[in-house]
Amino acid sequence: MTAEEFEEFYAHAVGRLTGQLYVMLGDAQEAQDVVQEAFVKAWSRRGRLDREAAPEAWIRTVAWRLAIRRSKKLRRSELAWQRYGGAPHMGAPDPGTVALVEALKELSAQQRRVVALHYICDLSVEQIAGETGLATGTVKTHLSRGRTALAARMQDPRAQEAHRD
Repeated sequence: MTAEEFEEFYAHAVGRLTGQLYVMLGDAQEAQDVVQEAFVKAWSRRGRLDREAAPEAWIRTVAWRLAIRRSKKLRRSELAWQRYGGAPHMGAPDPGTVALVEALKELSAQQRRVVALHYICDLSVEQIAGETGLATGTVKTHLSRGRTALAARMQDPRAQEAHRD
């Protein structure tokens, strides 16, 4: 199967296969995930797929096996959590944390990472440079710009009203 033939096969079969796996698994997201992963595996063997009688059957079988493997792994994890007292309870984040996360989303990915490493993980500039591969001067620049951007976004609206009065 050529690359073009495979792309055409994918376009015509992915929806049908995802629907079939959804019915088999009862979980639409899991069906999408395993079908996509099966197509990735099929891509590397596309030269042999055209010789096989039913490439859709091959993908469906691979997707099913992937789902079973993932399900077993999930069950083992759940059993381990049960054996050792369960996963720690995570309460809902407080409003301040939600506001901080929303403000951080407006920073560039690199600034967000540097700011989180410094203020959340409590790493020094040198440690951040080592972990990210950035120069220490670049880390300092990201911290400075990130602080400035966050200060503008995180101001308490009540404090802004008090300054206007």
